[in-house]
Amino acid sequence: MEILGFLGDALSPLNLGLALIGVLGGTVIGALPGLSATMAIALMAPFTFAMAPASGLIMLGAIYTGAIYGGAFAAILVNTPGTPSAIATTFDGYPMARRGDGDLAVTLATIASVAGGLFGALALLTLAPRLAQVALSFGSTEYFWLAVLGLTLIAVLSEGDLVKGLMGGCLGLLLSMAGVAVVGGDVRFTFGQPALLGGVGIIPALIGLYCVPV
Repeated sequence: MEILGFLGDALSPLNLGLALIGVLGGTVIGALPGLSATMAIALMAPFTFAMAPASGLIMLGAIYTGAIYGGAFAAILVNTPGTPSAIATTFDGYPMARRGDGDLAVTLATIASVAGGLFGALALLTLAPRLAQVALSFGSTEYFWLAVLGLTLIAVLSEGDLVKGLMGGCLGLLLSMAGVAVVGGDVRFTFGQPALLGGVGIIPALIGLYCVPV
């Protein structure tokens, strides 16, 4: 019954209007290559300072989901993901757009976003406490094998071109070495640039390197 009470507050006209505004604003920002969902929240967060906590969270959540969805537009139309999460959309969306099926690709992306968002919200509501306990129990051994799993997936997803997949994985490892080492504090591959002391951000790396033809 407590959840139903919260649901009634969330579905108030004010909160529904804020959610609509957040989705529209997030979609526009997410459709612009180089602007991620995190940047969308950072740009729109000042508008929530005078709101009630629940209304502000609803609007920020709507901005985030709208930006994730909006990233599919650039991925489908110009083969450049608007957000890093839209990279996989370019695999099928852009070829469909070149065949003249861009409207179908956008429709499928919309359906997938709605279905995935609803499923993710229900999963977060029911599984978040248990997943938090598992994440807190991770140590160096678990993180090592998680990295090994990521490198193994490169071979699985290379689609028959294992050499290019391994080259991409090695390039990712090389980029991740830039900056200050976590263990030892050594400065690596900064080339005298202070901006690289914090390492290469995953968002610039994904969006920038994905546009390089191979």
